Amino acid sequence: MHNSKLTSYGDKGFSQFIRKAFNRHLGYSIDDMEKPIIGICNTFSEINRCHSHIKPLINAVKNGILMQGGIPLEFPVISLSEINTYPTTMLYRNLLSMDIEEMIKSQPIDGVVLIGGCDKMTPGLLMGAASADIPTILISGGPMKNGEYKGRTLGACSDCRYFWQEYRAENIDEEEVNNINAELAPTAGHCMVMGSASTISVCAEAMGIMLPGGASIPATDNKRLNHCMNSGRTIVNLVKENVKITDIITQEAVYNALVALISVGGSTNTIIHLTAIARRLNIEIPLTDFDRISEKTPVIANIRPIGKYQMEDFDKAGGVPVLLKELTELINEKQLSVSGETMKDIIENARRQEEYSDIIRIKEKAVLDNGGLAVLKGNLAPKGAIIKHASADIKEHRGPVLIFDNADDMTKGINNLNITKDTILILRNNGPIGAPGMPESGYIPIPKHLLKQGVSDMVRISDARMSGTAFGTVILHVAPESAAGGPLKYLENGDIVEYSLSRRSLNIIVSEEEWERRKSINTDKTETPLRGYQKLYVENVLQADEGCDFKFL
Repeated sequence: MHNSKLTSYGDKGFSQFIRKAFNRHLGYSIDDMEKPIIGICNTFSEINRCHSHIKPLINAVKNGILMQGGIPLEFPVISLSEINTYPTTMLYRNLLSMDIEEMIKSQPIDGVVLIGGCDKMTPGLLMGAASADIPTILISGGPMKNGEYKGRTLGACSDCRYFWQEYRAENIDEEEVNNINAELAPTAGHCMVMGSASTISVCAEAMGIMLPGGASIPATDNKRLNHCMNSGRTIVNLVKENVKITDIITQEAVYNALVALISVGGSTNTIIHLTAIARRLNIEIPLTDFDRISEKTPVIANIRPIGKYQMEDFDKAGGVPVLLKELTELINEKQLSVSGETMKDIIENARRQEEYSDIIRIKEKAVLDNGGLAVLKGNLAPKGAIIKHASADIKEHRGPVLIFDNADDMTKGINNLNITKDTILILRNNGPIGAPGMPESGYIPIPKHLLKQGVSDMVRISDARMSGTAFGTVILHVAPESAAGGPLKYLENGDIVEYSLSRRSLNIIVSEEEWERRKSINTDKTETPLRGYQKLYVENVLQADEGCDFKFL
C-alpha cells in the first residue's frame, strides 16, 4: 500500500515495514498495492432500510475498480436511517460528515466512492468529502419502485402523510389505513417521490459529482448495478488524472444544482444541505440566490408531491440529463462531470422521448412558470424563512397565532376547538439548537375538527424543517431560531402575523415599544444537553441560513 499517511511510530522506515507486513493479509501482492487504492465507504446497516441493498452495489463498484486497474478497499462509516433515528437524522448529519472527512484523510487511499441514499446520507457524505478533497465519485442508492393499492400508485412518503391525514379525518378506517401501510414502501431504496433523498441526488448529478443518469435509476433495477460498475471504472480514471472534488464542485456547479432543485420542485431541506456543502468549499450561497433562481426557473418535472408522477417514471423519461437539456439556457454548460464530459456534452447526448413528455415537460408546458420555493423575510424572520409555495394553497394571509413551545405541547394542544382555519399555528424551540437537531416537525398537523369540516390547508410557521414529501402552506427554517434569541421566542398567543408570498414577507404586527418590553423579560425555556455529541452540537451549530454546519468545520 502507498507509503503515504503513515502511522506514526517515530521511524518512517519502520512504519513502512510494519505496514507491508500486516497488509499482506489482504491477499494482494506488494506490487498490487502500488496501484490506485480506492476506498469505498460502506453505509450498509440493517437498521437503515433505505440501505439494505448496498452490499451488491459495493460488489459492482469493486468489479469496476479492478477492471480499470485499481485496488478496492471498503470501509465502514455511520449510516443514518430517517425512519429509525431518534430524535432526527439531521442531528447526526454533521457527525457523519466528520466521520467521512477523517476516514478519508487518515487512511492511505487515493480516491473514494461515496454510496448513500437516505435523506441525510448524501449531504453528509459530500460535506465530508468536500473537506477532504481527493478524487471522489458519488453513487445514489436509488429510489424505491412505485407502490400500489387498489389501482392507485402509492409514493412514500407523500402518501404516508396523505392517508394518515385521511385516517385522522375519519375518511378511512383502521383496517384500510393498515392495508395501505403495507404497500407504501415495497422495495429497497429511498422514497420514490421528489422528497429530500431524491432531490439531493438530482442536485448531486447536476453538480457533476455523479455519473449521468445515476440519480433516478430505481434501487432494484439492473441498470443500477451497471451504473455502479461504471462508477468504479471512473474513480480509477479520476485518480490517475488527479481530478479532485474541488475540480468538480465549483461555484458554477452549485449554480447548476440550484437550477435543478427548482426545476424538480425539490425539497426545502436541500437548501440547507447545498448551503452546507458549498460552504465547505468556501462557496457562499445567500438565501436570496435561491429566490432569484426560482424566479426565472420553471418547474418542468411533473413529480410528486408537486406533480403527478414518481422517480421510476422520471427515470423512464430520461432523468437529469433530459431535465437539464430543457433548461440549457440556464445551465453552466462548461462545467465538468466526473464522467469527463462537460454539461454541454451530457445535454447534447440526452434524448427526449415523446411518450414520456408529460413527466419531464418542455418549458412551454411547465408545471409552474417559475420555481416552487421562496424566501420570506421580515421582522419575524430577519435572516429568512422558506416556503415551498408550489404545494401551498394559501398565498397571502393575516391572522392570530397559537403557539406551541415544543412538539409535546403541539401533540397535546393541536385539537383545541378554539383553533379556526384562520389561526396561524406556530411551533418554536424546534430549530438546530432548540430541538436539538432541527427535526421535521414543521409539518404541523391540521386539527381534527377542521379536517372533518374539509379544511385541507392552514398557515403553519416554525423554526423546524419538514420532509420533502410533505405539502401545504408551511413556513420553515425561521432564522434566527427561537432558542438563539430569534423573534419567534417573543411571540405571544393572539399576536397578529402577516404572511405575503407576493411581497416575500413575514411580519408580526406589534409596536416597537411592546416588542422591546417582551425582549427585556427572560423567557428562555430551552434546556441544553450536558454532555457528549449533543452538547458539542448545540454549542457549535450554525443557523439554517448558514447550512446548520458546525462553526469549526
